[in-house]
Amino acid sequence: MSVEQPEYRKAEGAQANAEGPGTQDRTTAEEEASGLWPSGIRIWAPPLESMPEDILFPIAWEEMMCRRVGEGEAPIMHIWRHPYALTIGMRDRRLPRAPQAMDKLRREGCSVAVRVSGGAAVPLDEGVVNVSVILPNPERKLELHGDFERMVSLIAGAASPWTSDSRAGEISGAFCPGDYDVSVNGRKFCGIAQRRQTKAYILTAFVIVDGSGEERRRLAREFYDEASGVLKPGDAYPEVREGTMGSLDELAGVPSAEAYISSLEEWMIDHAGAAVLEQAPELPMDELDLLSQQLKARYDKD
Repeated sequence: MSVEQPEYRKAEGAQANAEGPGTQDRTTAEEEASGLWPSGIRIWAPPLESMPEDILFPIAWEEMMCRRVGEGEAPIMHIWRHPYALTIGMRDRRLPRAPQAMDKLRREGCSVAVRVSGGAAVPLDEGVVNVSVILPNPERKLELHGDFERMVSLIAGAASPWTSDSRAGEISGAFCPGDYDVSVNGRKFCGIAQRRQTKAYILTAFVIVDGSGEERRRLAREFYDEASGVLKPGDAYPEVREGTMGSLDELAGVPSAEAYISSLEEWMIDHAGAAVLEQAPELPMDELDLLSQQLKARYDKD
């Protein structure tokens, strides 16, 4: 899985989304969100074509960067996409036929991995934007609600040029359900989770921007139908129902994943003085390979 480090994508101009609907409401949202983020955040948004096939690569990259932030390196925001993958939770992995369901997807060209951040099954493709903010925590504070709320502020703030109707709260029947689902008109487009290390942590979200929310829901449901065996939805795995998922394209008219990524960057530049890096932080590829293998051995096991 050793690959050449891709260059950082340069930020689009500050006017990239300035003419989108809802811009007039942005000043109030910016005032409300000010002070939520530490200063000095760097942004890395590698191009889709640079993403390795193995979905464990960005997961391992974030784990290693979290260690470095815990050691004193500046916080970083990682914005990335993958052409075709499924990440699942550790409880999903323990379903009776999970190995067979995972193998079936892999034969179809889908990269499958167990997430270390918890949650449940999430299909990924080029229309799904993954957002992770890696922050220091030297005092080891635990502020779960505040952390989730500022992530909601970021996700909704980046959507604000197109809609002011983003809401937080669990959407029953959606895949990877949680108290801080982000939705428009009752349909979920984003889920949020976190992963903590000793002196740093990762706030992470998936955002469905392009394409069909129902198609992603169907893929998650097919995985559970195959993996669950004789078990029924409920405590063992989430019931994934029609009409619960949507994309920002369907719900708010966001024109593309690229447009939403530009808005994410602008939001963090405005609120945290963030800087978009032009080159990736140098990480030893042999250590990334080893860490990927360790994550697979630890979390993807019977």
